[in-house]
Amino acid sequence: MLKPLGDRLVIRQVEAEETTKSGIVLPGQSKEKPQEAVVVARGEGVESELLKEGVKVIYSKYAGNTVKIDDEELIIVKEEDVLAVVE
Repeated sequence: MLKPLGDRLVIRQVEAEETTKSGIVLPGQSKEKPQEAVVVARGEGVESELLKEGVKVIYSKYAGNTVKIDDEELIIVKEEDVLAVVE
């Protein structure tokens, strides 16, 4: 597992699925990925109490660095790159 330093967060992108009006589910690869993710870990320098593990967030489109750990793709972003918390 990754332990982010400073004001950084480790997030996992949420898979997007879209259902058409007729009920057909389109897989996430068929369209652009949303910038929605779940917080996996937080650094000790993260100030916002809202950014806890398991919280769903929206982050800046071109933010962060993607890493692959144990066949899982994770993104390391700065706290300032998180735009909103999804409730």
